[in-house]
Parts: sequence; C-alpha cells; structure tokens
Amino acid sequence: MCCYPVFLDLRNRPVLVVGAGKVALRKVNGLLEAGARITLISPEGEREFEKLPVQWRRRRFRASDVGRHALVFTATNDRAVNHAVAQVAARRRIPVNVADSAEECTFLTPARVRQGRIQVAVSAGGSPRQAVAVRNQIARWLSDAKEAR
Repeated sequence: MCCYPVFLDLRNRPVLVVGAGKVALRKVNGLLEAGARITLISPEGEREFEKLPVQWRRRRFRASDVGRHALVFTATNDRAVNHAVAQVAARRRIPVNVADSAEECTFLTPARVRQGRIQVAVSAGGSPRQAVAVRNQIARWLSDAKEAR
C-alpha cells in the first residue's frame, strides 16, 4: 500500500480542474459536494458545467493557472496537457490527481458511497473497476442495514 487514507475539508478551498469532459464532471460534482471553490480550465466542455457554480476559464491550460490551489485535478483527453499539469503541480508541491496516469498522481480519489452522515471510501491501488465493485457492495450493505432498522 502506497497511500495514507484521509478525508480533506475542502470547504471554501480553491481547487483547480483542468478539462471539462465527463470524467472532470464527476470530479467537479464531488468537489462541489465538499464545498470546494472550483476553477475550471478548458476551451470547451460538457454543457452541464454551465449550470454549476464554477469559474470556467474557456481556454487552454497555462502553468500560471496552478497558482495557490489546495488541490489540482487534470482530466483532459490530451496526455501531453495532463503531464504538463502534473509537472507544474509537482514543482509547486501542490497535490495533483491525473485521470489517465496513476503514476503521476500524488493522491488518488477513492470510490465513495454516502448515506446520511456515513461516508465510506474505497481504493484498490489504482484499479477503479475493483474499487467501484467493492463500493457497490458496501452501498447494498448500508441500504440493507438501513431497511432492517
């Protein structure tokens, strides 16, 4: 195991997301649930972003975008852009999650299930399919336990 599990308080913390596709949308929705202030960098993207409370800069990534963010996520369909974002964040010692390269991540995002105040996060060492399968089992268990009460 390479990682130390932790839940971060992101309320009102600045988070950068580079990319505006479906993967980025899933990340942004989770970050908004956590109360993060999101800056989104992408020249174009999913229409759903237009309805979300994010600051969308409709252009290509620049190294200066990383700035003073608490976390950085990159989820573009361009390997070179994702690598560049990871490099800049690493130089500035800002934790970065790279959607297409677990090796470049300094943190992983787990599969999560929430029910009321209970939140369970599952990581399978970079295997999203395995983590999702376990998450789904836990969700069923929590649902069954709730119904049994």
